[in-house]
Amino acid sequence: MISATLKDFLESGLYFGHPSKQFDPRMKPFIFGKRQGIYIIDLEKTKACLEAACEFLKESAGEGKKIIIVGTKRQARELVKSTAEGLGVLFMANRWLGGTLTNFQTMKKRIDRLNDLESKEAAGLFEKLTKKDASTARKEKERLMRNLEGVRKLDRIPDIMLVIDTRKEENAIREAKKMGMKVVGVVDTNSNPILLDYPIPANDDGIKGLRLLLAELGAAIQSGQEARALLNKEANKKKEEEAAKELAQKKIEEAKKKEKEIPPPEKIKPVPVQTVAAKETKPVLPEKAPVETVLAKEKKPETTEKSKTADKPKPRPRIRAKIRRTTTTKKVVTKTKKTK
Repeated sequence: MISATLKDFLESGLYFGHPSKQFDPRMKPFIFGKRQGIYIIDLEKTKACLEAACEFLKESAGEGKKIIIVGTKRQARELVKSTAEGLGVLFMANRWLGGTLTNFQTMKKRIDRLNDLESKEAAGLFEKLTKKDASTARKEKERLMRNLEGVRKLDRIPDIMLVIDTRKEENAIREAKKMGMKVVGVVDTNSNPILLDYPIPANDDGIKGLRLLLAELGAAIQSGQEARALLNKEANKKKEEEAAKELAQKKIEEAKKKEKEIPPPEKIKPVPVQTVAAKETKPVLPEKAPVETVLAKEKKPETTEKSKTADKPKPRPRIRAKIRRTTTTKKVVTKTKKTK
């Protein structure tokens, strides 16, 4: 649903068509009547067509499809540029370059050339050139910037084209149709609505009317982008939660593996509580020495004396003296025998 009403359409002048001389008969289903040689557009049909177009753009933006806004007429240039920059979509506001879609490789080269010139200027390489070369390079950069400012981020062919003046941008519409793109556009009484997938019958010359239409179309695109951003947020949250769960599970498995590898410690038998309590409660008293130990202490000096005497070595027997005596007696006997 759109926020604008039929009264807003009347106040903005969207019902004014072109004179009967510039009439396209294919616009008959959208015409209310004729007043003073000027065709009047049926605003109820305008509202219905605008709602259908806004719904389509909202769904497409929610799906992440690329949209390009084309409006090169003077009344629409600034509106198209501001709306596209606010939404972050592609736009063509100065002049539609032939082959932008059908000859995409050449267009990509021109975009690369613009980026290269900008980087050289930022690095200060233009100052090293001669005045003539520097001026030609700056003029080339300005020309490319005017024509390619809105499509610098063009990395692939867009999915949807939004056109402000169908008759003026007929070449762009034909290229889009060749590439299989969906086209949404504003058609006046002098335009062909068959070329468009979602035609919006309205006056395409008044600035006030164009501002109203672009505001409604831009709001639809923005709501689709916001819905997509919310979905992406939820998806990212789910991914983060799943990743956290996986990490926690891995940690648990690693801890279990470590427990299996490390042998369990030896179990220490617990000390019974009663015995400990009993030991703690018993008063510590000086122990009485038994009678035997006392007597042993009294007799200790005698035993020491005996042990001292016992420890002394015994005198050795005088065996050698006996042997000497025997030897001397033998010698005397032998001598007496010899004398005899």
